[in-house]
Amino acid sequence: MIFRSRTDRAAERYDGPMVKATGVFKRFGSVEILRGVDFEVKRGEVSVIIGPSGSGKTTFLRCINHLEKINAGRIYVDGENVGYREVNGRLHELRDAEVCRNREQIGMVFQNFNLFPHKNVLDNIIEAPRQVRRMTATAAKERAYDLLDKVGLSDKATAYPAQLSGGQKQRIAIARALAMDPKLMLFDEPTSALDPELVGEVLTVMKQLARDGMTMVVVTHEMGFAQDVADTVTFMSNGKVVERGTPDEVLSNPQEERTRSFLARAMSERRA
Repeated sequence: MIFRSRTDRAAERYDGPMVKATGVFKRFGSVEILRGVDFEVKRGEVSVIIGPSGSGKTTFLRCINHLEKINAGRIYVDGENVGYREVNGRLHELRDAEVCRNREQIGMVFQNFNLFPHKNVLDNIIEAPRQVRRMTATAAKERAYDLLDKVGLSDKATAYPAQLSGGQKQRIAIARALAMDPKLMLFDEPTSALDPELVGEVLTVMKQLARDGMTMVVVTHEMGFAQDVADTVTFMSNGKVVERGTPDEVLSNPQEERTRSFLARAMSERRA
């Protein structure tokens, strides 16, 4: 597979996978978190990553947009090596401004919302388009109101985060990420901080994004979402990809004992 430079792809649209990772290693000090991860997501695909706590799921997600630096391997988004430039087979980290330009087209939704508490909903959404994209105030607000309607919160534009439920905050966080018109959306356990009765409203928004064709990588414990929405499911354990396939293959007919034991425990906890 040939990965093109930004200049090459300006003349010819890259049509390979949206995300491709090969041999990714990540260490924190002497602790190895990722141990040779290979991973691929086609454009328009919803890819769900599952696994026990400490398996490296969130770390890998953060490596995709260079919030964490990798120690070895390669990660490409839309054919571009995010965070690095490769010269004669060696990776050289890009300057902060170049990394930020890479990240502009990768939206990320975190577990704990990360909204600005001193700004109302509208200002939270328009902040990045105004500051990063230099969008006019009028255009940014029009886009924000469209997104608020999309996530079912058009009446909350002037509310502050402290006035919102957890589910509403997470839907605002999704709208804020979408305001940058990303080509890829990353979700890091977006429902894990929510009360059970609020989970459904966030998953409904994510399901609509999937129907709209957004390329998504989702770290989650919501097996129902994975079964209903995912094109591929990846099970990770101990920093490695153990099994990968369709939801039916991985969730209904897993081939690896480690996958089977994890799913059995997850289902028993869900019934409890």
